[in-house]
Amino acid sequence: MKKLESSLKNMALVLTGVTVIAGALLGYVNELTKGPIAEANAKALSDAIALVVPGFDNNPAETPETIELEGTTYKIYKATKGGEFIGAAVESSANGFGGALNVLVGFDKEGNIIDYSLLSHAETPGLGSKAADWFKKDQKGDITGKNPGKAALIVNKDGGDVDAITASTITTRAFLKAVNNAYAAYSGQNVDSTSGATQQVSAEPAEEVKMCENDSTKVCTGQCGHHHE
Repeated sequence: MKKLESSLKNMALVLTGVTVIAGALLGYVNELTKGPIAEANAKALSDAIALVVPGFDNNPAETPETIELEGTTYKIYKATKGGEFIGAAVESSANGFGGALNVLVGFDKEGNIIDYSLLSHAETPGLGSKAADWFKKDQKGDITGKNPGKAALIVNKDGGDVDAITASTITTRAFLKAVNNAYAAYSGQNVDSTSGATQQVSAEPAEEVKMCENDSTKVCTGQCGHHHE
């Protein structure tokens, strides 16, 4: 067999061949793992919803409601039991010290916080990661049972009553902002995490919005006295 001459053309051909083969292998591996990864992510979400809004007998993860609030999109997973609404889990995020901090917050029918799950974060290991437990029931920064509509969640260093994570005030502020935003998406009532003031806002379905004819500034919820076809 004649040995290929060492040339730029031959090296380019070899490199192209290696790239094509590698790309094909990566595509094959991606197809093999796509299904299991999707299943794992779906299970993780279902488990998180069950943690923050326990007791439902429907499948909240199957048909989430997408809400757009002040330019940000939120997913709301409504939970029912025996056909009766018992609460919802809301995905929300805010920028912390290292990047986005994503949480899933569970609310009951009255807007009280049942529990939460820290889905992901980019905070300093050992500090920001404490948010996974710091605000849980019976912990130092416990927020369970609180209702952001009655009293905004504000860190104590800013005049609120929520203890900051040790040496991580920025992460605490980001976490509380994410929770306040989740409440706003859930209830349509915006919470100012600095002043504690609340203000009604338009929480709109991302795809289609029907405004109340009796009040053009409000989204129709079916309780405005006007029937929409």
